[in-house]
Amino acid sequence: MAKKVIRFGVIGCGLMGKEFASASARWCHLSNVDYIPEITHVCDAHLPATEWFENNVPSVKKTTSDYRELIADPEVDAVYCAVPHNLHEQLYIDIIKAGKHLLGEKPFGIDAEANQSIMKAIVENPDVIVRCSSEFPFFPGAQRIVEWVNQEKFGQIIEVEAGFWHSSDLDPNKTINWKRRIGTNGEYGCMGDLGMHVAHLPFRFGWKPANVRSLLSKIVQERPDGKGGMAACETWDNAILACEVKTDKYNFPMVLSMKRIAPGHANTWFIRINGTKGSAEFTTKNPKQVAFLPYEPGGEQAWHISDVPYKSSYGTITGGIFEFGFSDSILQMWAAFCDEIANGKDNQSSFQCAKPEEAAMSHQLFTAALESEKTDNTVLLNWE
Repeated sequence: MAKKVIRFGVIGCGLMGKEFASASARWCHLSNVDYIPEITHVCDAHLPATEWFENNVPSVKKTTSDYRELIADPEVDAVYCAVPHNLHEQLYIDIIKAGKHLLGEKPFGIDAEANQSIMKAIVENPDVIVRCSSEFPFFPGAQRIVEWVNQEKFGQIIEVEAGFWHSSDLDPNKTINWKRRIGTNGEYGCMGDLGMHVAHLPFRFGWKPANVRSLLSKIVQERPDGKGGMAACETWDNAILACEVKTDKYNFPMVLSMKRIAPGHANTWFIRINGTKGSAEFTTKNPKQVAFLPYEPGGEQAWHISDVPYKSSYGTITGGIFEFGFSDSILQMWAAFCDEIANGKDNQSSFQCAKPEEAAMSHQLFTAALESEKTDNTVLLNWE
């Protein structure tokens, strides 16, 4: 089967840019897809960062330190952009106006104003497919929960908790980086960097917070500046958002947590849903297992824990007995994005990448969370 080649440019040649390159090199892992990404042009403001791509990705034809050269390249159909938050507004808008499909990193702008500018460009260029990077919901266990929500297996929702706990900043001797500075990361702090991962499924399920009360923490006050001195940490380390969801059917509390300092956790994403007919939990800490508690009135309340087959949105060559991992979820996310580019509304995905509208919703939530912190009050959200 001849596959449609989608020529990609990569802007930002750091960790996630390399992960995309690795996923594209592993495309043969997928079965029954009629498209394939090919990275042809890479860009990084620090040009030596592109050398890894030249040495490891044979399809790369051009490298540059100027993203404008990349988006003007007729041999680029789509762009993956992974740059600090303060660069999102200008780069994302320029990519979209150049007619290149875009998978961009969260949070789609350093603040709500920047996000609104990006959303305006999307509306003005309806033929360009724009999506936000969020890979964790593509884990089979998460997909099982998506299936159960769609089947309304939970009955009346009692409460929901979702989080992303990332402990790489527990070491106070870790050198400060751009995520610790408001000028590059924004006032959202850990919410901007981690929050879209947490909000992706709740937003997809239609669970919009009616209000939020935030608890934001700055735990490490300063870090080495890499030059022999110390620099102040300006952004939030951890965030706990206590929300109330009000739907046409029922109301329930929802707690969303984003933590850069979480002892014992390296990169833990999770979601828990409790309901009157059933409850469920999935966490990447136990990536092969999903827990479910079915309930009938008067019956036992017992958790059932089972291994989840290696099965996500797109079929693979791997047998169901094996364990799914982070690199697999990234591959699935990229397959979903490329499927939309190649096949439009006829794509085969049962679960699509995070949409820019969902990223915009996260900005509304995080802006309200900042207001809650400043005023020490619960803040209402208006979704009209």
